[in-house]
Formats: sequence, structure tokens, C-alpha cells
Amino acid sequence: MHYPDFLEIQLKSFHDFFQLDTTAENRKNEGLYKVFMENFPITDTRNNFVLEFIDYYIDPPRYSIEECLERGLTYSVPLKAKLKLYCTDSEHEDFDTVVQDVYFGTIPYMTPRGTFVINGAERVIVSQLHRSPGVFFGQSVHTNGTKLYSARIIPFKGSWIEFATDINNVMYAYIDRKKKLPVTTLLRAIGYENDQQILEIFDLADEVKVNRANLKKAVGRKLAARVLSTWVEDFVDEDTGEVVSIERNDVIIDRETVLEADDIDRIIDSGAKSILLHKENATGNDYSIIYNTLQKDPCNSEKEAVVYIYRQLRNSEPPDEATARDVIDKLFFSDKRYDLGEVGRFRINKKLELDIDPQIRVLTKEDMIAIIKYLISLINSKTDVDDIDHLSNRRVRTVGEQLSNQFSVGFVRMARTIRERMNVRDNEVFTPIDLINAKTLSSVINSFFGTNQLSQFMDQINPLAEMTHKRRLSALGPGGLSRDRAGFEVRDVHYTHYGRLCPIETPEGPNIGLISSLCVYAKISDMGFIETPYRRVENGKVDMKDEDIVYMSAEEEENLIIAQATAGIDEEGNFLEPDRIKARVEADYPTVNAQQVNLVDVAPNQIASIAASLIPFLEHDDANRALMGSNMMRQAVPLINPEAPIVGTGLESEMMGDSRIHIVAEKDGEVVFADAQQIQVRYERTEDEKLVSFDPEVTTYILPRYRKTNQNMSITLRPTVMQGEKVTKGQILTEGYSTDNGELALGRNLKVAFMPWKGYNFEDAIVISERLVREDLFTSVHVDEYIMEVRETKRGMEELTSDIPNVSEDATKDLDENGIIRIGANVKPGDILIGKITPKGESDPSPEEKLLRAIFGDKAGDVKDASLKAQPSLYGVVIDKKLFSRVNKDNKKGKQAEKVQLDKIDAQFAKEAAALKAVLVDKLWTILKDKTTQGIKDYLGAELYGKGAKFSRKMLEEIDYLNLNTDKWVGDERIDRLVGQTINNYIIKYKELDARVKREKYNLTNGDELPAGIIQLAKVYIAKKRKLKVGDKMAGRHGNKGIVAKVVRDEDMPFLDDGSIVDIVLNPLGVPSRMNLGQIYETVLGWAGKELGLKFATPIFDGATLDEINEYTAKAGIPRSGRTYLRDGGTGEQFDQPATVGVIYMLKLGHMIDDKMHARSIGPYSLITQQPLGGKAQFGGQRFGEMEVWALEAFGAANILQEILTIKSDDVMGRAKAYEAIVKGDNLPPAGIPESLNVLLHELRGLALSVKLE
Repeated sequence: MHYPDFLEIQLKSFHDFFQLDTTAENRKNEGLYKVFMENFPITDTRNNFVLEFIDYYIDPPRYSIEECLERGLTYSVPLKAKLKLYCTDSEHEDFDTVVQDVYFGTIPYMTPRGTFVINGAERVIVSQLHRSPGVFFGQSVHTNGTKLYSARIIPFKGSWIEFATDINNVMYAYIDRKKKLPVTTLLRAIGYENDQQILEIFDLADEVKVNRANLKKAVGRKLAARVLSTWVEDFVDEDTGEVVSIERNDVIIDRETVLEADDIDRIIDSGAKSILLHKENATGNDYSIIYNTLQKDPCNSEKEAVVYIYRQLRNSEPPDEATARDVIDKLFFSDKRYDLGEVGRFRINKKLELDIDPQIRVLTKEDMIAIIKYLISLINSKTDVDDIDHLSNRRVRTVGEQLSNQFSVGFVRMARTIRERMNVRDNEVFTPIDLINAKTLSSVINSFFGTNQLSQFMDQINPLAEMTHKRRLSALGPGGLSRDRAGFEVRDVHYTHYGRLCPIETPEGPNIGLISSLCVYAKISDMGFIETPYRRVENGKVDMKDEDIVYMSAEEEENLIIAQATAGIDEEGNFLEPDRIKARVEADYPTVNAQQVNLVDVAPNQIASIAASLIPFLEHDDANRALMGSNMMRQAVPLINPEAPIVGTGLESEMMGDSRIHIVAEKDGEVVFADAQQIQVRYERTEDEKLVSFDPEVTTYILPRYRKTNQNMSITLRPTVMQGEKVTKGQILTEGYSTDNGELALGRNLKVAFMPWKGYNFEDAIVISERLVREDLFTSVHVDEYIMEVRETKRGMEELTSDIPNVSEDATKDLDENGIIRIGANVKPGDILIGKITPKGESDPSPEEKLLRAIFGDKAGDVKDASLKAQPSLYGVVIDKKLFSRVNKDNKKGKQAEKVQLDKIDAQFAKEAAALKAVLVDKLWTILKDKTTQGIKDYLGAELYGKGAKFSRKMLEEIDYLNLNTDKWVGDERIDRLVGQTINNYIIKYKELDARVKREKYNLTNGDELPAGIIQLAKVYIAKKRKLKVGDKMAGRHGNKGIVAKVVRDEDMPFLDDGSIVDIVLNPLGVPSRMNLGQIYETVLGWAGKELGLKFATPIFDGATLDEINEYTAKAGIPRSGRTYLRDGGTGEQFDQPATVGVIYMLKLGHMIDDKMHARSIGPYSLITQQPLGGKAQFGGQRFGEMEVWALEAFGAANILQEILTIKSDDVMGRAKAYEAIVKGDNLPPAGIPESLNVLLHELRGLALSVKLE
């Protein structure tokens, strides 16, 4: 079976959110359309004015993705909506209906790679795994051992309601987890007014008409409901003087009383029409909780119940009965306040076996009663509680849904201001544009992309890291779990994760199990449940057709018997061993026969994520090490010369095809031109496609060169096609950035020996040969970006310049006139990258200084050097520089020149727009020559040309195509489609042209778009070439990681009998205890592959067997299992024992020594404690902590101890004196008082304690 598109989870969700390629009438009620429909129409308080929504659309983005990345902008599109404002009030007859396109702000737009560019950085919106709305039944145990049961109804929006039992066997309803009331009170409030109705729901009572004969028969039976005497009392309200009547209920005989002969008269006198007695059957015991609850119920009628609930919720008396009823209605029965969502309704119907219309998204009486009945059967152990970790109870919120929620928040705020504005502007004429403030929506959306926990800075170390990040599922985030409170159960692997969530790939540390990865074949259904594919099995025969594969959610596959993909099946679909098939049913793994099987997995790697599926021989590795292996592959640095693995799993090329990093042929065609900068392809197009298209005949792709990624890696793509070469649709045209020949290539294949080597590979350390460094096998290029901002300070303007005070000419030789270092310059620590001067605080100059300045005009006095210098450890080459500036507004001459330029731009636009329209008219004339029209209308429905008019060129030239309803032109389907596509393509081109012109005008009038308060922004990009060196971290694919401990000359490395040296020596003790034998299998098969010139794909759980590996080692003529004698490079003598030799795939990880190693002599000190700062970034020192002091104390090293605690730390006077003494060559003076003592004294004085040092 083919893999689904790996980025579908992001792209499809976003596509479904906007639904741009469907017209307003055909749009599904989801995503942005749904948000609009929920919030419109908006009316004012008197319902005089109505603002209605018609349709929305977007314009093309102002800047391309590349420009946004370069300039630090957000890649976004303007959202516009067509709104209609009309008046329903006859007084405002003069108010005309207005239809307008209203701007709703710019909305960040997803790139084709599934990312968002926010402020110049690529971000990913991670999908969230959260509790599905619906009803959940749970159980807890009280401290006294009583089992307590609960049913919780979780909606999409609205109040939570929970039904729970207590230790006295009474059922309570909790509203929003805080307000508590007996369940029967709630039932009264929703319409089951008296005890009789409540007992009838559960079929618990017999009604007996009140007369002597009946009552005599009933003596000895228990009353199920109170006998009430109801009467009306009139009294005069003292404040208003009116007569008010109040209904009173007096209890004559309480419930649960056994009827006696004496009670008969009291009952007849009370005026009761009938009484309720307990049924004389067994079910009463099951429902004893209802009787207990009625005992606790303080109310006797609906009115009392609603007033009681109002009091509980609001802590005050209700003004009247209607208000009290209204509160309950709003809580659960109003679709404005309460929404179960499609999913919630579906889950409740399924769980309680109800048949309520899926469109009813609020709670109903039936729901509540069914839940109470289910809860009672749970108490009586007739049903089971829900498993909260079952994937049918958890669903995924993808990008689209998260955006919908944010838009809803924005629209609700916007609707409030619209209503306020409508109410204020009562008599004036106003339009939709006057009502809408676009900032409201933009601010909500921007804060979501900028600060939300699920909007993350993309992990862009290599293509696998990018892909995994986009397919990640997180249980954290708003509305999810928190790290501290998540227990063991939530994090654990559950049997429903099979084929849905990867059991291997999850972070180590506090997030383990909360962040997971989607499996390779998994998809997300419309309701947000994760589905996985299966082949059907009928009567013991497997349906092998790919089109009949079924996707199933965790709930659908419950109780089905599923066989593994590795079960032997022939081409016809028959099992090879029909009586012994390993299968799984929920969490059980029986062996069954073919007739019992319902489904079969589609592939052996179905249970793993992409990263885990890339580990060959995963089945021989311990799960903990496999977890490390799949996590470390995401940290592999892209190398200059990557190499695809000899032993792979077959997923390497599949992954690169879906990654969207490389340039892929859109159709069949021919390469017209290819070099390091660009590729030009002429695609084959049908006549119709040529006719409707406005694009040039040749498509040009610009190749990135040393483009900086989020993690400072570099992307450089090279073409793999030549001029004149034919390409087919889907073919990858480039390589580079961890790609070799269209396959993922994260590292290199190395000749390895598993043996100790002079103790250098003790404890996971690695010994490598000098060849790896010399031949750049593990060399990578990293790009750093250095930024300098120019602001206006209180003391004056800062300035970029190469004329920096008190700096030698040599130091500024590489700077240009703007003070930015030239491209191609070699950079070493301390070099000036960007020269900047900033005004000093004016101190009064002395008379001599004034005189000197007057003579020499020296400005150096009032500015100070604020240049950006290269940090220690920075060695590299400048590869690019950029300067962005705002326009200076104060210049009059400039304004006139600007006006001339603007007119020029407008004229150019008019010319290009006319040319574009001429092309459109030509195309339409070709299509519509000699045809008659079916009637042409504008978008408001006004007729421009009547039906039956013949098309003429003049008529086509006169139409305004931007405001046209392009439904039917001639009534011929093909021609109408061609016309529609042509006009659509024209509008796209016109909007692009318009956006370009607006941008040119903006650049002319405002300069570059820069953040607030910044006048200029200079950027310098420096590329660093990093070779492999001692201290760098390396790893294989099986969790076998280590640090390079020694780089050994080739001639000193162990070598084989044929003279070939090994590239890398690993410690054999790293294998047995870690139980990751996959690396040994890989090593042996890799050696055979290298000798034979073959590459192997060994999919996980279906990989090469030991016999197959031995077959290849025999073919290659290498020792079985790779065990062979090596010779010592130093002496040439043979080692005593044979070692395992082969070819292993190793990666260089992003933890490089250059980023970590650090030394300090003198540097910055903390302001208060006067101790050196900590950490490399602050150029800090090593902290000599409490335990280290103990160590020196234990050895009695008094002098060193005193130095470390005083002059090397925070004795300010002592530091200065010691420096002076060293410079003069004197002995060190005695140490002074550390500043930390003064800090302590000041803190004590702050507590009003007088401390004196004697």
C-alpha cells in the first residue's frame, strides 16, 4: 500500500479551514465559513439595522515567502469579506442597502511546506491531543473504601455538568465542578415536577387513587412520595400594597413511611387526589439511590427547584420565576451558550444508544435521563467505567480547528464593538466599513501565532526533524494536560495506539508520553479521531485490493480480531498457515484460525512513526535505545557531502518526496536551463491549459544557497538534472541538505571495528581516523546571523559608519561606507562586523577641550563606539549582508521627487494592467467567437448584457472582469469552464500586479517595513565550516551515541589483512548491556553491501533474516558475522582476539564542541553580588560551588581556597590590587572583604537589624 502524504495532517487541515477553491454556496459548514455563519448576521439592540455576511475571499500576499524570511516579516494574506448592511425599520426609509468588501486584517498563511512564517522565522502549529467532548463514566474510591461513581458531560463550549454519588448512596449534580445539588432537584427543574413523575421515569412506584377501600388495601406498604397538603396563602405586600398569593406545601406524611390504619383519615383530609407506593418487585433495590436522593431533596415542585438552583448558582434571590428558569435554559439548552459539537453529540448517541438528531448540539432531557440510568447500572455493576486513555476518548485538534477557535474569539470581540457602533450611529448614514475594526481580529490571531504553547519555532536541523515536528501530537497546551499533573497512565502506551501513535518516538524527560508522533499510515478523520488502515478478511480470505482498504478509528476496531502484516499470505489472499495465525484483540494476543480473523494490518511498519521506521533491524533493538535512536536522527547535522545509507529501510526516498524541501517537477516536461542558481523547465501543456493560462511558457525555480535555517544550519540545493533532460511528474530535480540521489542522507557509511583501542574508547567514547577529517566526510556548514539595529536615542540619532572613534585603521579596513563588513571577509574573534556610533551623555567639556574641538572640529568626543564585534570562538567567512532603512520624512525636495516617482509607478501600472486585459480579451475572443451570450451579470446580479446578445470584441473589452458573476456564458459546459478559468487566472494575475504596485509605493514612501522604533537594520551572515573534532557528539541509528575522544593518524589505526584501515573504532561493551543488536546486524550487512556495491532496504519487523545476511556475506567473500582478526597499526602484529568488523552508518549530531567549550580570564561581573556571570553566552566563569569548596577544605588547600573565594570572585578592591601587583611583578597583597558579605549585611540592615563588624 502507498504511504499517505506525510504532511497531510497540516496541509489538509488548513485547506479545509479556508475552503478557497469552493464557491460560497458549496462550502461545508466548517472552518472560517462556520465562524462567519455563527457570528453573522449582527443586529443593533432595537433590531433596526442588520449586518449580513455574503462571502469571504483573500488577496495574494504582499511579499513572497523568501522575502518574508529575509526581512523578518510575516507571510500573510489580506482577508476580506463581502458584507451587506440594511435597515428593517420603516422610519429609516432613506437608508439604502449597502454591499461592501470589508478588510478584516492580514492572516498568516500556510506555506506549501506546512509551516507559517512569523516575523521572519518558520513556525509550526503542533496538533493537540485532547479529551473528546461527550460523556465519561468514571469511578474513584473514598478513603473509607466506598466506591464512588461519576458521569461527566464535557461540551465543546459551555458549562460542565457532573453526576456523582457520595458515601451515603445519594446522587448529586455538580455544575461547573463547584455548585452541588441533588439530581432530583435538577430533574424537577427540567420538567419532571413532582415525585410521581420522577419515579415514573425509573418505573418505581404504583399510583393509588385516594378512597377508603384503596387505602385499606395499601396498609402495610411503604410510601414512595410525600403526601402533601397544597394551599394558597394571600397576603398584602407592605411596599406596594398589592395582594400576593403564594403556594404553600405542607408535608402530611413523609416518604418511606409504612402506611398504618390511622393515616387513612389524614390522607383523605389533606385533599390529595392520589398517593404513590413502592412497587412490590425486585428492581427497587437497584434504584435505592433515587429514593435516597429524594429524601435529601429540599424541593417539592418545579418552581421551588428552579429558585433553589438559581440561589445555588448566583448566591442571591431570583427577581422572578422566569429569570430563574432562564438561567437553567441558558446553561444547557441554549445553542448560543452550550455546544456539544458534532463529535460530542456523536459520542453521546453512541455511548447511550440514543437516536437524537446529530444537528441538536445541546443537551436534551433524554440525554440527562439516559446518563442517570447508565450511572445507576454502573453502580449495580451491570456496565463498566470508561478508559480515559482509550483513543476513542481522545481526539486531535489540528491547525484548522485551533485557528477556528481563535477566529471565534476574535469575531465575538468584533461583534461587540459592531453592536456598540450600530447603537451609537442611529440617524447618521453609515457603511459596513465604518463598523468594523480589523485590528481586533488581527491582534487575536497574531498573539496565537506568537505566544501560544502549540505555535512552535520549527525544528529545522534536517528534513526529518522538520517532518517529525509537523506530524507531532502534543497533550500539552491550552485545554490540555500540564506536565506536573500528568500521571503515569496518560503517558503510557495503550493498546489503541497500535498503528496510530508511535510507541517508540517520544522525548526523554518530563514530556515523555505527552508528546508523541503520528504513525506512518495514520490519518485524522473529519471528527478528529486517529484512524489506521486495514485489509478486510472474509471467510478466511484477505481482500488484497488497495482500493478496498478501510481506515478505522480505535472505537470501530474494538472487539475485532486483527492479524499481523507478517502473517504469511499468498497473492490470492489465502493464509499460508490458516490454523496458527498470531492476532490481537484489544489488549490480548491470541493465536486463531483464518475463519476467525476480521482484519489484517497493511504493513509491518504500521505501528511506528517515520523516524522509528528509518531504523533498520529495529526489531533487534531494545525499545529504550530505539527511542534514543529515533530522537537522535532528528539532531543529525546536514553534511557537505552526505551519503545515503547502504542499509536502509526503504522509507528514505518516500520521506524526501513528501518533505517539500526539494524542487519537484509539477508535470512532464523538459529542462531548458540548469545551473547552481536556477532551473528552468518547459512543461507540456494541453491546448486548453495554454489557452486559459497567463503564466510564461518556461517555469523558473531559484535554488537556495547557504540559506540559514532556524537552527543555524545551511540549506544549499544543487540541480540533479541537465539542460535538455526530460523530466516526469513528481521527479526530484535537486539534491543537498541531507539528500543523496533523492534519498534521506543524514550521515556517512564508515568501516567500523568493535574493539577497545588503548583505553581511548572507554565509556562510549569514539576513536576516529584522520581520513574522516581530511576528506571532509563529516564537515558541515553553519550560518550565523548577526543583527544591528539603529534607533533614535534621547541624546540623538545613532549612526552606522566605518569612522569609529579610537579604533585603528586596520580594524576598520573591511568595513564599507555604512560600516558593514564586506562579503568574503574572513572573520576572527574581536573583528568589527558592523560599525555603529551612538551619542554620549553630554558632560561639560573643559575649556581646553572646547578650544581643541573648535580648532580641529573633532566629533569623537560626543560619540561612543557601539559596534558589533565577533564573539570569541567565531571564525568564518561573510557570505551576505543586508541593510534595511526607513525613508527620511523631513526632506522637502525628497517629497517632490517622491510624487514624480509615484506618478511614474501609477502610469506603469495602468500600462501593464491594460496589456494584461488585452491578453484576456484575446483569449476570450478565441473561445467565444461567433457565440451568443446567456446573459452577463455583475456580482450584485445587475444585468450588463441581455440573453441572446452576440459576443463582439468591443463588448469583451468593455466588461469590468473584476466585478463579474461568471456563472453561465453560453450554456456549453466546456466553454463556460474555459471562460471561468481564464477570468479567474486573469483576476489572480491582476491582484498580483496590484500587490506589487502597492509594495513599490510603500517602499518609496516608507522605505522597508521595519519593527516600531527602528530606523535602520543591518544584517551580516557568516558561514562557518566545521570539521569533525575531539568533543563532537556522534551516534548511530540505534541509540549508540558517543563523543569523539581521539583522532588517530591513518597509519596508527587497526587494519585488516588486505591493508584497509578502519574509519572508526567503537567499544564492544556498549552493545550487550544496551541490547541494541540492530547495530551489529547493520554492520555485517553493510560490509557485504559495500563489497558487492549493493544497497539494502530492510523494512522494520520484516527485515533481512540471519540466513539472508549470511548468504550475502558468503557472496561478498567476507567472514561470517563479520568476525575477523585485525592488526595493530603501530606494530603490524595481529590482535589476540577476532573483532566484529563491518560498515555502520554514523551521524554527526548538533551538539558540537565549538558551541560548548569556553574559557574566561576576566569578563563581566554581576551588578549586586559582584561575582562573575555564568555561562558561555554571558562570557562567564566556572562556578566553584559549595561542594567544590568542601573538596578543597578536605585537602586543606587554604591558599587556593582563599583566592577562589575572594580575588577570583567578588573582592572588588582585592581584584584591582592583585592585577596591579601582577603587572608590577610584586607579591599579591592580602585579600579584602568579599562583596557577598556586604550584600548579607545590607539584607540584614533591610530587616532593621544593626550589624557591626568588630
